[in-house]
Amino acid sequence: MIRNLAFVSVFCLLSAPIAGPWAAEVVPQSREQVTLTFAPVVKRAAPAVVNIYTKRIVRAANSPLFNDPFFRRFFGDDMNSLFGLPREQVQNSLGSGVIVRDEGIVITNHHVVSGADEITVVLTDRREFEAELVGTDERSDLTVLRLKDVEAPLPSLDLSDSEDLQVGDMVLAIGNPFGVGQTVTSGIVSALARTTVGISDFRSFIQTDAAINPGNSGGALITSDGRLVGINTAIYTRDGSNVGLGFAIPATMVRTVLTSILRDGRAVRPWLGASGKTITSDLAKGLGLPRPMGVLVDRVIAGSPAARAGLQVGDVVQSVEAREVGDTQELRYQLATLEVGGTAEIVMLRDGARRIVNVSLIAPPERPARQETQLSGQQPFSGSKVANLNPALAEELGREYLEPNVIVLEVQRGSIASRFVRPGDIVAVINDEQIKSVDDLIRLSSEDAGPWHLTLNRDGQALQLQVGR
Repeated sequence: MIRNLAFVSVFCLLSAPIAGPWAAEVVPQSREQVTLTFAPVVKRAAPAVVNIYTKRIVRAANSPLFNDPFFRRFFGDDMNSLFGLPREQVQNSLGSGVIVRDEGIVITNHHVVSGADEITVVLTDRREFEAELVGTDERSDLTVLRLKDVEAPLPSLDLSDSEDLQVGDMVLAIGNPFGVGQTVTSGIVSALARTTVGISDFRSFIQTDAAINPGNSGGALITSDGRLVGINTAIYTRDGSNVGLGFAIPATMVRTVLTSILRDGRAVRPWLGASGKTITSDLAKGLGLPRPMGVLVDRVIAGSPAARAGLQVGDVVQSVEAREVGDTQELRYQLATLEVGGTAEIVMLRDGARRIVNVSLIAPPERPARQETQLSGQQPFSGSKVANLNPALAEELGREYLEPNVIVLEVQRGSIASRFVRPGDIVAVINDEQIKSVDDLIRLSSEDAGPWHLTLNRDGQALQLQVGR
């Protein structure tokens, strides 16, 4: 594909015969012939990149001395005010964002506005708008804002197809580093599909050496012809300064999250209903593959889209919608960039033969019902809230759903449960019986069932406990 780099630089070629490769060197005849500038691109794109200022009100912590019952007896609970200390403090933070709809829809990073009580957006022409939260997606680190009281169309940037990017392409990063005001830096795309960067749950980032610093988060990454291809989100650093490793969320992911939040108020992604492991060099040799690329399917959930499409354990997924899959993180990313509805073409290998299946793109179902339950009484889970883990809840929690399970959602401080379980634990076994539902857990953890032999799955590890009555 031909890329217009928007360079104003023009080099004239003389019509006189050239005797050798260096015989036609000429002196430029005008300023335009020697000027290299991104000014026209920046002039068009910069007004759509905004500064975001947030305020968060937090309660000031009491001195440990004030927690002493003796002091509370004489001075009361609100001793901060009595001693002239602030009851509340205001925390300020800043970042950047991009207007992607001219009616005032702004995309930014989740971490830029997380927990904010007030959000103010300032345009390059110094106009200020209050902003409201439309929806946020912590898993992709993206948030959608809507500006209030917008009376006229605002400058905006359309999301491009980041799949067209190539390593070596020139890019510009626009944002508000360190709060000094809007700044433009340039560099190249130094890598694509970075899946080892633990910034969000969907690890496939554009890596660039364009200078990105604190305050740039949520700003625009654009190509030299003005296409918005990413939202700057993080840097690799040892001391907080830029070292030439910046990361941006690809526009393909941004578009899917934006569309979903504007439509549903939250990010909804397709559910495949299968899991696998990355093809290593050893696996590739054993499977007779020419190179270690793809995902080996090791589990298919009955009744899932994957099962209905015909995926089987042992299949090797090679591509989704004609986009190559290198590892499990890339498979998750490719699926997450597809919108719910319709189908997706998956190319796989089975017994060395290439096969194509079409998988329905459906939202994770709420089956079985969550049945969120607060537990009490004299039993190990008293003081905890538990639920049936279904595909929809697993998606919200950023977990992989493999089979019906019971998950611990909350644990009250100081409760019986706080001695044994933590939020996120899966209750696998009680007294040698598999736990498949909240009803199972309630029945087997009743007060007259003790002592209890428990098996919990915590962070991928099996934890066995024995709890007496």
